[in-house]
Amino acid sequence: MSMIRDLRAAVRPSLRKSNTAYSTYDSTRDPSASSAVVDCAVYRGGRRVKDEPCLTPHEAMLEVRRGGGFAWIGLHEPTEAEFAGIAAEFGLHPLAVEDAVHAHQRPKLERYDDTLFAVFKTIHYVEHAELTATSEVVETGEVMCFTGRDFVITVRHGGKGSLRALRHRLEEDSELLAKGPSSVLHAIADHVVDGYIAVAAAVQDDIDEVEIDVFSAPAKGSPRGSDAGRIYQLKREVLEFKRAVAPLLRPMQLLSERPMRLVEPDVQKYFRDVADHLARVHEEVVGFDELLNSILQANLAQATVAQNEDMRKITSWAAIIAVPTAVCGVYGMNFEHMPELGWKYGYPMVLGGIAVVCLTIHRMLKRNGWL
Repeated sequence: MSMIRDLRAAVRPSLRKSNTAYSTYDSTRDPSASSAVVDCAVYRGGRRVKDEPCLTPHEAMLEVRRGGGFAWIGLHEPTEAEFAGIAAEFGLHPLAVEDAVHAHQRPKLERYDDTLFAVFKTIHYVEHAELTATSEVVETGEVMCFTGRDFVITVRHGGKGSLRALRHRLEEDSELLAKGPSSVLHAIADHVVDGYIAVAAAVQDDIDEVEIDVFSAPAKGSPRGSDAGRIYQLKREVLEFKRAVAPLLRPMQLLSERPMRLVEPDVQKYFRDVADHLARVHEEVVGFDELLNSILQANLAQATVAQNEDMRKITSWAAIIAVPTAVCGVYGMNFEHMPELGWKYGYPMVLGGIAVVCLTIHRMLKRNGWL
């Protein structure tokens, strides 16, 4: 709460009009530490105004006020102190700033006065030589995007998902970039959803591999049902994927259908394509979840069948062994007057009888599939 009060005080109009508002950004950051600002530039007419050196956020805003265009500031995991001055300079809402700094947010789209605040979950596929019960399949990150009339601020969390290549591609498409900050918001959404499509294809390969292993003959020495750990781990990773995709459906629908002052009508048409791709990925992820449920149930059923087969074999051999056990038990009793005790051929006849009965039982059980 103290951070929110500080930020509310920082965004007062009197501070925004003066250059002292930006001094918070300069003075609170450790000069020896690397800056959270990855790139900062002004775009006018679809072109980057200055290539080198990289502008500071304050310099970028002054350039926009002098000649128009918009500023695009990219940050990576900023601290509260590093972001406080930028929030003051651009008048960002304290609640949105708090979400951007602390991350771990649900994908969403919110509007604060003349600023759109969008949260995207980025998904990256983790390569692995073999899928195990502890394999990490997907890795998540976050990209927050503040979109105003004359600025775009992107805040990225996570080791992957850099927007540098995206910025370069946009700089090559001056016609799209000339449409303003909303074109950057669209490019980020499209970039994130394209990542979902690539990850979905890779996860599909993992599911196919597990499905083949479950329904094929087990390797020698590998019991049926031993794939349950891998299936469950893959299901957990798919659920994490689903938590990134499903909440984003509504924001993309709003951006593609509802007119917004901060989104150019020409750019809004592009959001429809993103929304369609996202809907397709969502259907695939839901299908993955259902398919994994079926594979897990089949795997558990196979384990149950294998256990039943083992129990039938044990029971069959117990029935066979019961015959000599019963006969020997009878002749092991210490009675003086027992039949055939003095008969010359009694011993071989008993052994022969035991063998015939055991072989008969064995043949019957094998014919019925118990052995």
